Amino acid sequence: MKTRITELFGIEHPIIQGGMHFVGFAELAAAVSNAGGLGIITGLTQKTPELLAREIRRCREMTDKPFGVNLTFLPVVKAPDYPGYIRAIVEGGVRIVETAGNNPQKWLPGLHEAGVKVIHKCTSVRHSLKAEAIGCDAVSVDGFECGGHPGEDDIPNFILLPRAAEALKIPFVASGGMADGRSLVAALALGADGMNMGTRFIATKEAPVHEKVKQAIVAASELDTRLVMRPLRNTERVLTNAAVERLLEKERTLGADLKFEDIMEEVAGVYPRIMLDGDMEAGAWSCGMVAGLIHDVPTVRQLIDRIMAEADGLIRQRLAGVLTA
Repeated sequence: MKTRITELFGIEHPIIQGGMHFVGFAELAAAVSNAGGLGIITGLTQKTPELLAREIRRCREMTDKPFGVNLTFLPVVKAPDYPGYIRAIVEGGVRIVETAGNNPQKWLPGLHEAGVKVIHKCTSVRHSLKAEAIGCDAVSVDGFECGGHPGEDDIPNFILLPRAAEALKIPFVASGGMADGRSLVAALALGADGMNMGTRFIATKEAPVHEKVKQAIVAASELDTRLVMRPLRNTERVLTNAAVERLLEKERTLGADLKFEDIMEEVAGVYPRIMLDGDMEAGAWSCGMVAGLIHDVPTVRQLIDRIMAEADGLIRQRLAGVLTA
């Protein structure tokens, strides 16, 4: 399948594995790239630029295909060593970066000078247009269904993707609710050039997370996610558990007086305990509504091959059949 995204990134299939905290390690990124998609290492999961450089080297040992690094620009008082992380990316020979969070404009000239293509994650058309205006090469358009941070507009992909297609000139991929060949064909029909999957890639053999995390996704339905931190305008979609329900009760009780400090126990530093140790009640962790479409834990190659075969069948048979009926 050839789209503007496969051409831009030099990949076989228009499928991207987005950055995910304590999920996007070299093992998963390499597996996705080897299967024809674009694997992504999550930069800030590595606590220092030196550790990121080592993770890039590890990934390079596992694949000779293109892979990228996610770099999220956080609105924090003490910022990570972003110049160091970018240096590790460039010196590691990585030529694709997925940016997220704050505006990446100040970092684009250095990345582009090094021959790096940048895809920025956006939750609205206006932010996508801004990313295009500052020189991003592509955008990942995140609908309200997505796990993690869906923004504050609450626009689902059936509306957001066609709007993005109307407004953008640069390529974009659909993110949020993507799980299978149906997702890919729908994304293409709505104007996207491919799809980005997060939650679906967690439930794969190669995802280096605890088996309990994978089984929690398989067991979940589309009704089992919750939106937390809405009062702080930092909305995150997470899989429900005791900690999440406790957090939501704090939000209801404290109302307008809620501060981040009130919910730190449920959200700060919980990812290693959940993803690595399998402590499923440790706190809130990102998960999309797409969990309702996830019923197994295949290898990454099995998953991507299945997606492409299903998409091919839908396009050549079901949709072509509709036209000739």
